[in-house]
Amino acid sequence: MAALTRAAYGVAGELTIPGDKSVSHRALICSALAQGTSRVRGILASADVQSTAGVLRALGVPIPALSESMEIVGTGRESLRAPTADLDCGNSGTSARLLAGVVAGAGLTARFVGDASLSRRPMRRVQRPLEAMGATVELPAHGGLPMVVRGGALSDVEWSSDTSSAQVKSCVLLAALTAGVEATVREPSRSRDHTERMLAAMGAEIWVNDDAVLLFSNQTLMPLDITVPGDPSSAAFFAALATLAASGALLARRVGVNDTRTGFFAALREMGASIELEGAVREGGEHVADLRIAAGRPLSGITVGGDAIPTMIDELPLLACVGAYATGETRVSGASELRVKESDRISAVVQNLRSLGADAEEQPDGFVVRGTSPILRGTVVTHGDHRLAMAFGVLGAIPGNEIAIDDPDCVAVSYPGFWSDLARVASA
Repeated sequence: MAALTRAAYGVAGELTIPGDKSVSHRALICSALAQGTSRVRGILASADVQSTAGVLRALGVPIPALSESMEIVGTGRESLRAPTADLDCGNSGTSARLLAGVVAGAGLTARFVGDASLSRRPMRRVQRPLEAMGATVELPAHGGLPMVVRGGALSDVEWSSDTSSAQVKSCVLLAALTAGVEATVREPSRSRDHTERMLAAMGAEIWVNDDAVLLFSNQTLMPLDITVPGDPSSAAFFAALATLAASGALLARRVGVNDTRTGFFAALREMGASIELEGAVREGGEHVADLRIAAGRPLSGITVGGDAIPTMIDELPLLACVGAYATGETRVSGASELRVKESDRISAVVQNLRSLGADAEEQPDGFVVRGTSPILRGTVVTHGDHRLAMAFGVLGAIPGNEIAIDDPDCVAVSYPGFWSDLARVASA
């Protein structure tokens, strides 16, 4: 089958990707639970990370204003106190689920609330392990927010999770850390491991393999000293932009290349893209490198499923968008978790692609996209989902496409400067 025609645009230059959102959340939480003064540089000052900072302040931790270089004074569990008002997590599932573990482990009572999107997201997945440890978690009938967590004298736990979720795993580990008990977490396949890496870098005794994580009891965290790497989920949009271009290259500086987060880059390479890592180093337990992405390579559709899904869960809508410009079919299965993200990302990405003129089909746990190199015109309904807005923003940068994003400001939860960076590196 002949390669599809490439749109006549180029990319050029380099950019520094904003700090990793997952690492930024955990840097705030773990610094608060450490003994001493932690130093955090390059934190992502997005709406979601601001939510975590706000909740920690409400729990009595003196988190300063988020800045390029900041110090956080932690005194462990002793600094935590019961909040006097609801804990507002905004749009951030990470804030709600991870800090539910902290509240439970500290023996506090708190009511977690969020925006309409977060309020619909499933919280029973953290209710079950926390109650197995001895906490009480009250949820409404639909299983989302508001969520009331009542901590207590927690006990050791061995928890086998139904789904591979870094948020569930981290909730249990942070509850155990704060309570001083032991926790073992097993999951169907390995999810993001930022929490384990950070706890180990701060001196915690933690054992990890491909099947399970064991945090030993009575751990004390040393202060953290970290420069937050660039977010690979944010870098993915520019990798896609360069991959779809006819000419040029992009250099993304200091991107996190933790192997539980780089599935999208591996998928692009399998499709035929050129992505090279340069100057790899390890900082604060995380692997960091520059990414050089060359344009102009022909792309072919691929099939993605199984253990690869957790490594690229947030980038799967973007993969669907790239698939519209790859020869053949791009198939994703085993990704039902996409239905309970900020939106039903399976339904939303397929419906938007079809409404714009692409060939896409919804599956129960994924999608099929048939590459036609389409000219796309219309309005994207984001459902307030930042990942959808940015994925279709990449397609909107292709000359000839006429795509309007209904809520471009929703990108602020993870990448406030996305639109300006996109305009800077794309050239006709």
